Amino acid sequence: MTRRRGAWIRYGDRLSDEQVEFAARHYRVAVLQPWETAGAARLKALSPATTVLAYKCLSSTRSYEPGPRYSSGVCSEEAEEAGEHWFAHRLDGSRIEWSTYPGHWQMATWEEEYQERWCDNVADELEDSPFDGVMADNDVYDDYYGLRPPLEGGRTMADLRAVLDAFVPRAGRRLNSMGKLLVPNIAESRRDPGRWDRHASYGGGFEEVWLGWTTEDYFDPATTLAQMPQLTGPGLTVLRVPSDGTDEHPNFRYALAASWVFGGDADVAIAATAHDAYSTTPWIPELDWDLGTPRGAAVQRGNGWSREFTGGWAVVNLNEAKRRRIRYDVPAGLVGADGTSAPEQLVLDPHRGQVFRRG
Repeated sequence: MTRRRGAWIRYGDRLSDEQVEFAARHYRVAVLQPWETAGAARLKALSPATTVLAYKCLSSTRSYEPGPRYSSGVCSEEAEEAGEHWFAHRLDGSRIEWSTYPGHWQMATWEEEYQERWCDNVADELEDSPFDGVMADNDVYDDYYGLRPPLEGGRTMADLRAVLDAFVPRAGRRLNSMGKLLVPNIAESRRDPGRWDRHASYGGGFEEVWLGWTTEDYFDPATTLAQMPQLTGPGLTVLRVPSDGTDEHPNFRYALAASWVFGGDADVAIAATAHDAYSTTPWIPELDWDLGTPRGAAVQRGNGWSREFTGGWAVVNLNEAKRRRIRYDVPAGLVGADGTSAPEQLVLDPHRGQVFRRG
């Protein structure tokens, strides 16, 4: 069976029937809001091979959600009933609302009761559900939301990371025991070697910042290479590269080419979106291509890398400087997305990639 490489990160506005039908034709994985049960069921019926995950936040509760299904594992009302100790606090005793996301409240993820209730709630919700598992957001590494540690008890970001090192496996084992997947959004795992494999061991991992922070702020070659082991980690690897929100943005092919060059025929799915723009169906035709198995290891030329496959060829230029273009001789017998023959030579700009398949 041909393996697709498209990821549908779709937890924005309500789904449409047309989007679900498009997703069934093109995506390897879909991440939907947990209340989109009808859409999830329809997508699984149309494309049983598509992995469909429900969004759930590990680290916050959202006070603005009406329910009865919630994007957090513990809803705001339940947290209030449980008591103040389920909320995280600053040293002055005040609760912590995320600075960039109003209505998101940091939870005391270190509390045993909170972890247990999160696992119970998510497991109950997934029982007899069309979802294959959960994408667990905010498996954080650093302070992205204005927490400004130290928090109550002198807790630092290192302490919060240590908590998640225990919380994620706990949730993963619980969901795996019922035949469901846990795919955390593992932030900045490149800064903690081994963290990706630890946290992705229960179904896979999601990297939301692949190859750069924004369309203008790319990672340097060393940082980019530090992300590459994620491609061959446990389970399914889901990657989101920043774009301007259009399918034409070159980061789409840059990310796809990098996934083939460094990941070979691993189970990888890619999306390219603008920041927090999760209401569309981003796609390029090459996401549906299966380049087959590698004919050898990736070949390095400075900060350029290429790899040949039984069904095609992929190449990337990781350079930063604008003038550091790389010229490649393209293997014979290849075609591009429009079906025309690939050029004999290709000049690749920095932070660009290309894939061709055999004609």
